[in-house]
Amino acid sequence: MFKPTGSWVAMPTPFKPDDTIDYNGFEILIERQIKYGTSQLFVLGSCGETSLLTLEEKKAIVKEVIKMTKGRIPVFFNASSNTTESSVEFAKYIEGEGGDGVIFTVPPYVLIPQGAVYDHLDTCMGSINIPCGIYNNPSRIGVLVEASTIARLSEKHPNFVVDKEAMPHVKQLVQVKRLCGDKINILCCDYPNYSIVIPTLAIGGNGTANIGGNIIPEEVALFSRPWDSVKTMETCRETYFKYFPLLESLYQLSNPIVIKAALKILGLPGGHLRKPYSDFVGPKFDELKKLMGELGVLEKYGNGK
Repeated sequence: MFKPTGSWVAMPTPFKPDDTIDYNGFEILIERQIKYGTSQLFVLGSCGETSLLTLEEKKAIVKEVIKMTKGRIPVFFNASSNTTESSVEFAKYIEGEGGDGVIFTVPPYVLIPQGAVYDHLDTCMGSINIPCGIYNNPSRIGVLVEASTIARLSEKHPNFVVDKEAMPHVKQLVQVKRLCGDKINILCCDYPNYSIVIPTLAIGGNGTANIGGNIIPEEVALFSRPWDSVKTMETCRETYFKYFPLLESLYQLSNPIVIKAALKILGLPGGHLRKPYSDFVGPKFDELKKLMGELGVLEKYGNGK
């Protein structure tokens, strides 16, 4: 069963000026990821403004993205919703359309105890046969999926293949790896305030689930490779350290605010942000463009490359 590894890029949702979804723009962004060696894509995550999309829009995105990518690059879709029932329903829809995999989160805001976390994810994972995983992001969701819960789920569900970690505690990474072994792959976010890329790979993790790959796909693919040699490790550190300032800039506001601004700078489709987000403009925009120039990003990827 397929398991994400390497660079797993969380895609933005491009919009046209009339606020409809720009599927031509989607295709341009996807083709670019394939060109530069991204391993797999994640669609309808927080970078994709999923909370600002209707269910009908989400279903349409699933259908169209599968047409663009099937057999070319694996795509996992976020199947999470506000209830267990609606999460299951959407996951089944994705499976029925031929999706490669789905990701579940704990429903936000409800702040359920760990027993209910297990029950929710257990029900979701058991409802489908395609690969699935969790996005463990307590800063946005409000609840941590504990390592012991992840281990119980990995014992029961053979289609549970990946844990996407977004938290600043190396202990969580160690415990998940220690308890689950190779049953599931561990990929981490590239949020610089957490700085868990190198620790994740050092404990035997499998890559990054990132937003940086939207802007510097080839470089993120380089620092997201599992460590299979000293050379791979050294290349990872060198590349990650060089582009760390850019990651800091891309994460200075909530995703995908700065990502869409950076796409605009590169001449790539991203479009505007849906309200209540506001576009990234002014001196900070100019600083971002200057930094991208200094790092050679504009020369390599500018003009829609």
